[in-house]
Amino acid sequence: MEAVLNGWAHLQAAWPNISLVLGLLWLLYVLLLSAWILLQKREPIATLSWLLSLILLPYIGFLIYHFLGPTRIKRQNLKRSKARAGLLPLTEANLADNADALMRLNAAASGFAPSSALHVDLLENGAATYAALEQAFDAANHHIHLEYYIFEPDVTGTRIRDALVRQALRGIEVRLLLDRMGSKNVSERFLKPLRDAGVEIAFFHPFYLRKLWRPQINIRSHRKIVVIDGFTGFTGGINITDEENESLRADAYVDLHFRADGEIARWLQLAFVADWLYAGGRFKADARYFLPPPATAGSVTAQVLAAGPDTPWEPIHRAHVEAITGARKRVMLVTPYFVPSEAAMMALTSAALSGVDTALIVPHRSDSRMVTLAARSYFDVLAEAGVRIYEFPRMLHTKALLVDDGTVILGSSNFDRRSFRLNFELSVLFEDAALGDRLARILYGYLGESRRFDPKIRLPLGERLAQAGARLFSPLL
Repeated sequence: MEAVLNGWAHLQAAWPNISLVLGLLWLLYVLLLSAWILLQKREPIATLSWLLSLILLPYIGFLIYHFLGPTRIKRQNLKRSKARAGLLPLTEANLADNADALMRLNAAASGFAPSSALHVDLLENGAATYAALEQAFDAANHHIHLEYYIFEPDVTGTRIRDALVRQALRGIEVRLLLDRMGSKNVSERFLKPLRDAGVEIAFFHPFYLRKLWRPQINIRSHRKIVVIDGFTGFTGGINITDEENESLRADAYVDLHFRADGEIARWLQLAFVADWLYAGGRFKADARYFLPPPATAGSVTAQVLAAGPDTPWEPIHRAHVEAITGARKRVMLVTPYFVPSEAAMMALTSAALSGVDTALIVPHRSDSRMVTLAARSYFDVLAEAGVRIYEFPRMLHTKALLVDDGTVILGSSNFDRRSFRLNFELSVLFEDAALGDRLARILYGYLGESRRFDPKIRLPLGERLAQAGARLFSPLL
């Protein structure tokens, strides 16, 4: 007992020194972490959010920021791939004929020149998309390239896998690139029939203990790309999963995809090849993969928008903001996750205040409670400016923007900070009145099923606090 009392007395005597050491260590931690975050030169609000969050989590905050915080990735694959594909560098000469101001901006930000499509088919929901994919697979003559964020080993995934096996067995080159996080349920057992048939498979940012120091866990490829024979391309919001297959589930996501044939497929191919090489896949580009541009451009003007942490220009973010800012008649925006930047909020509210018919369509409840709460925290200001907000009763996964009659952006990118600044995303800008009309019919169909947000309805205090709290984390979502 005496020994215990003596030990306690010594501890009490030493405690001031221990407190001083811990305090100095905490101060050093705060200074180093603050310098690290400040040197990222992000938006002040995002920087302050990270600083506040991590200072309140001593030492653990370092690990959180390292693995989940924003970062930049240097990739040279895009430039090398363009050279191999014979795609000319961007110059005033090859932009002059078919590029308006928006396309010039996109070309400078993303490095993808304006192009064209012979025709574009909009594919509503999963069942139609999977059927169109299989039909296109059957028509392949040389190769099939696929890149997906989510590829589930369920009924739909097995169906697409087996379709690819059939194509490989008849001599078609098949390459499959999957994001390791989004497709985490895919096992080697599931992939074995593909490998046995000769399909090449690569994973985007797989998990390796030896690479833990490289902060890749939170940087994912959210792209959905299919290119067949360098001529036919698919992209949009639909993954390979039963969750998006309404023929299997009554509660399947409502979503939108598209097929485009023609020169635009060369640029979708470029995006795939750059990701494939970055992921460690082997590839030697030649004319079989990158067909020469047609003598006559397609009737639909199109441009690939490829964005990710390998560029500081946020091409998809800029394209959305610039398109909305240039609206004269209407803006229709559909997104499952709405966490806008200050620039995006300014563009939407300015459009509405200037008399442009501006509508936002989101799911009433997305699959992320935090994002749903954060999104609703912006509704009051939007509604006050005149933006009409509609909440779709089911999980609406479509990512689409329609401006005026024919400016259309479709692809994988949500209207949130994660898509604009963190994930690798791919969308396509179209300028075509007929396509705009077809998209408008789909979007007005969404409106018909939705309930309009009423800012006059007073929410309970707890709900308002939850929304305000979630909004604080908007820069981190």
